[in-house]
Amino acid sequence: MDYLTIKLPFNVDGDTAKELLSTAWLFRITTHRVLAVVKQQQILPGSRIGWKNAFRRIAYEIIPNRRYADGAVTLVMGVYESCRALDVDFKSIELGDWLMFQQSELEYPAKSITLKPGYEFNITTIRYNGATGRVVLKPTIPKIYKALLDAVLFEHVKYMGRVVVRDYGVRDNQLWVRGEVHVTIPLDLYYEHMARHKKNSGKLIGGVDVNTDRINLAIIDEDGELIDNKTFWFSEASRKGFSRHKAWSIIGMRIHEMLNYAYHHGVKTLFLENPGVLGRLRLMWVRGGDRRHENYNHKVSIFRSTIIEKITMKAPLYSIETKYVNPRGTTNSKEHDEAMRKHRLDRHTASAYLIALKGLTPMNTSNRK
Repeated sequence: MDYLTIKLPFNVDGDTAKELLSTAWLFRITTHRVLAVVKQQQILPGSRIGWKNAFRRIAYEIIPNRRYADGAVTLVMGVYESCRALDVDFKSIELGDWLMFQQSELEYPAKSITLKPGYEFNITTIRYNGATGRVVLKPTIPKIYKALLDAVLFEHVKYMGRVVVRDYGVRDNQLWVRGEVHVTIPLDLYYEHMARHKKNSGKLIGGVDVNTDRINLAIIDEDGELIDNKTFWFSEASRKGFSRHKAWSIIGMRIHEMLNYAYHHGVKTLFLENPGVLGRLRLMWVRGGDRRHENYNHKVSIFRSTIIEKITMKAPLYSIETKYVNPRGTTNSKEHDEAMRKHRLDRHTASAYLIALKGLTPMNTSNRK
């Protein structure tokens, strides 16, 4: 089963801020400790249960909460598995500058980060002296997520919680924390309660080219003729120093604009470049990362792949099917130059057009069969 994580922002101060911050710092120290021990091992367990059994005691000595201890272990396990998939030297990995804490598995109700009626969360916290506390968070709940959270509660859906500290400081001699509660839920539940369009009678094909400042859409018919194209810009989101939260909010809006445009212009299937295997290395807890390919821009690739994954996740809300194609030949090729000249397209829209054509070929072959 596939899962999705929704993010709910919060701002707190005083004792609640202290409890959250101490828990996040202890979780970070725990994760660093587990990572250091794991790097020393010659042979590692082959299963999640094996990892927990092998390293839980080490984690629990620092953060005395079984779910948070296991959360740190599974986080390190995820980084290790991603390194193997990407052929990255695991022992060279360093954790990034982050503060958060999480449970390790889905359950209902999630015991340490518990969703309650009224859209509030009861959070188990750990103080620096090891004492356990409990605080209540009331994050901002976007209207669109209320029905989804109600479904989690009243349908007893298993979920996993995470608390991420985005920023903290002191104001008027009072500690404050700004962050997010993350709730991981089944993707099917998300589609059931968040669908914008439940039927799609379109017959056209779309190709999408994603870049660091725009999304290019090209629409073709079943004969490969170019019907329409449009560019969805988010230039401001890629500027240096621009708020990460605001950037992804803007990108999210452009994704919905693109999907809504595609739906209302008869697109049934969208083709995108295959983002490949990135795993948890795309998240904030890993710094650097060498893909062992000359001139490979890891940061840009992660950014583009994350947008592609978000499009793939959102498309079913518009009853649009998504499929991946091999990006080879969609840029810097003879076909690319010909498409630019023939249809008077810029290079990114030409790439989107070729992506659509690549997807069309196997579809036509299948239809003939």
